[in-house]
Amino acid sequence: MFTAHNPRAVNAYQRINVETSMHTIDQHQLVSLLYEGVLGSVATARGALARGDVQIKCNSIAKAIRIIEEGLSTALDRVDGGQLAENLGALYDYCVRKLISANAQNDDAMLQEVMRLIEPIATGWNEIKKNAMSPQVAVPAMSGKPVLMEA
Repeated sequence: MFTAHNPRAVNAYQRINVETSMHTIDQHQLVSLLYEGVLGSVATARGALARGDVQIKCNSIAKAIRIIEEGLSTALDRVDGGQLAENLGALYDYCVRKLISANAQNDDAMLQEVMRLIEPIATGWNEIKKNAMSPQVAVPAMSGKPVLMEA
């Protein structure tokens, strides 16, 4: 018999769709999605906290922690990444500790702090791609030699 909604089929389709996307997505876009995932999960946790929905709050914070630990933190090149990788690693560790504390203490200010720390990094990361893809044009400089400028 045909049913309009089969959760197992939907989950299988979503899993296949995600796996297919992972093979065709570039690394820059993947990191962008990880940042979006953290920010979205923390925003969901904040909404759940405001509503008193403990289960969604806990699940959303756990998801944000997993994305940071298993996605963003493990992607850092700690050998050749230098000071930047070291600083990002320390920031991610700090954010995880704040998320754990926010969950235990039902503290929205800690959730906001994590968002304030991650948002500028996510924005900067997205700007890298935009700047790399924007066309450059030659513009005469004061010395008379052309200089490449973003269009």
